Amino acid sequence: MDPNKVITTKRLQLHTVLPDEYLLLQKDLAHPDLWHKRGFTDSIKFFASNPNPLEYRAPKIAANPEWAKYLLRVAVLRDNPIIIASVGFHAAPDATGMVEIGFGVDKAYQNLGYGQEVLNSMWSWIIDDPQVKTLRYTVSPENKVSQHIIKKLGFKLVGEQIDEKDGLEQIYELPADQYQSTF
Repeated sequence: MDPNKVITTKRLQLHTVLPDEYLLLQKDLAHPDLWHKRGFTDSIKFFASNPNPLEYRAPKIAANPEWAKYLLRVAVLRDNPIIIASVGFHAAPDATGMVEIGFGVDKAYQNLGYGQEVLNSMWSWIIDDPQVKTLRYTVSPENKVSQHIIKKLGFKLVGEQIDEKDGLEQIYELPADQYQSTF
């Protein structure tokens, strides 16, 4: 699994945030020149104006740079190369083969199907990894949009947890082989 592989969908390209880019983003979330060499921009200042996972992902990248392919990707519009979303797994697959995903879409681009597109693209990519057995998604019971997306994709509610930052979350899972055969 190539960490530099760009995942392409109908409307988006998902680019891996590389280890050295984490360092630059930690210094300046709206770093003006960071993405130009990769052919896109952050003209809406996505990381500076949206909740982002950098504080959680950066220490993991520092300890495990090889996890870059899993932890964070920026979603770039294909017809207007700007970052509109981010998506990534919380960590590399665990010992049981479980991966948990998180994503965020800029408010100006919400309710246009981009959330489901980034989720499907990442899951379609990760199920090719033979160690991945279970796809997990956690969400607040109040987040009706995400609840709708995850249920529509066939994920089953398997429990609840208390997240120290987000509070009560419902845990949804789907076996990777079931996702593969359905999508």
